[in-house]
Order: sequence, then structure tokens, then C-alpha cells
Amino acid sequence: MGIVLGPNRYGKAEVRLVRVVRDDATHHRLADLTVSIALSGDLAATHLAGDNAHVLPTDSMRALVFAFAREQPGEEPEEFALRLARHLTTAYEPVHTAQVRIHAHPWERIAAAEGPHPHAWTRAAGSRYAGAVRNADGAEQVVSGLDDVTVLKSTGSEFHGFLTDRYTTLEPTDDRVLATSVSARWRHAARPEESDLGADWTGSYAAARATLLRTFADTRSLSLQQTLYAMGKAVLDEQPRLAEVRLELPNKHHFLVDLAPYGHDNPGEVYYAADRPYGLIEGAVLRDDAIPAMPELPW
Repeated sequence: MGIVLGPNRYGKAEVRLVRVVRDDATHHRLADLTVSIALSGDLAATHLAGDNAHVLPTDSMRALVFAFAREQPGEEPEEFALRLARHLTTAYEPVHTAQVRIHAHPWERIAAAEGPHPHAWTRAAGSRYAGAVRNADGAEQVVSGLDDVTVLKSTGSEFHGFLTDRYTTLEPTDDRVLATSVSARWRHAARPEESDLGADWTGSYAAARATLLRTFADTRSLSLQQTLYAMGKAVLDEQPRLAEVRLELPNKHHFLVDLAPYGHDNPGEVYYAADRPYGLIEGAVLRDDAIPAMPELPW
């Protein structure tokens, strides 16, 4: 029985990049990005013999990120990811597939006396995600998404009728606090070269984010699983150019505190917020006729 090299890739992870777009002397725009690149292709020789002739140094990838940021300031994260992936699979023959992941960290303008300050910000919660994959044959796909958007509603959630055994101590409830930190990815339906996909990446992102949050708030939840499906379905219903939504929803448990030992009742007002352990709900909602996701797609 022989031993062979399996699937492999390499790249530069978490290049930190801040871009300031100076519209005029005082009004600026800010982009705060973390960019990661992963390449695969004709790389057997470096693993098996230490021959680096087909290896693009990861330091060159870092330089590429900064140089490309200078060339087209202000572009959307999806556009930036696609431009990097296209260059890597056309400029370097040994590269067969390039993955690019971008986390865009949001900043909000500080309120000033005359409105939003033109060049001062405060860091906001959560982050926007953009991922692109491109093969040397030209096939490419894009995913967008968000991470760590914490949401909570103080009623409108139930949990009962669940499986029980001798280890079950959880009491069923028809009214509970429901909280989670939303991480989501949505895959665009067509490959960029096949349509006008991507005409408004930011508009699509803003609409999907708003839909996810609105659906969380409005759905009478019988389980977080039910809420996950409702959130994903709502995004697909409203955006026909999306093919699939994947969601990760950790259940941020809030337990009602027994105040009887202290001489108080507790009519759903005082809770203990537990950070761990926690339930983790994951799932995908997709169109059954959509183009399949490319295997290398950076979710």
C-alpha cells in the first residue's frame, strides 16, 4: 500500500488593510478589511521534493493585496475579491484555483454638531463577508454574508414538545427570551461571467441583512431551527439572483433567575445570560434548481 499526497493549498491569511478614500480635503470614506488568499494547483513538487519553482511566495500575495487596493479605491468587497482571484489564476500558470476571503469591518461616522462627521468614525459591531473562487478555466462564483450580528427578542419564542429521556431537566416553555449571533452566507445564483451579477453588491448585501433581521424579529419561533429556515427562505424569496443561504445560529441562552430565596418573585424580568455551553443551530436553505456550488467555494 503506497502513500500519496492529498488535496492541498497554501496562501496568505488575514492581511489587514485599511483604505481611506479622500473625496476632498475633509470628506473621506473608510474601508477596513481582512483579506485571505488560498491557492491550489501544480504544487506536488514543493511537497515531495522541496522544489519551489511553482510556489508564489505568500509575501508576494500580501504585496498584491496592498497594490490592488491602491489601483481601485472604494470598490465593493466582492469586486475586490474577484479581481484578486482573476489575477492569481491568469498571471501564474501553476495556479489552478484561487480563493479569496474578505471580512469588511464596519465603521460608523461619529455624530457631529452639523451631522455625521466627514472624517471621524467609531467601530460598529459585526462584519460583512465576501468570498470569491476562480478556476484557471474561468469558472467562478461569489458568496456574500455577515458575521457576529447579535440579536435578541424578549418574547415571541417558544420551545416545547421536544424529545425527553431520563437526562432531560429542561422545562417546556411558551414564552422565552431568544437571542443569537447571526453568521450567514448567501451564494449568488449565476457565475459572474454568465450574467450581470454583481451590479449592486452593496444593495444586495443591505437588503439581505435587513431581511434576516426583520424575519428574526417577526417570526413566532417554535424553535431556533424553524427561525433559521424562515430567515433563509425570506432572503431567497426577496432576491431571485441568490441561490443558497447558509446560517449559523448559536443559541445565546437566557435563564430566568430564581429570586424566591431573596424574597422576590420574577415575572420574566431578571435573567442569567450564559455564554457557554450553548446550542448551535446550522443549516442551509437553497433553490432546488440552482447551479451547484463549486467545491472550492470559500464559504
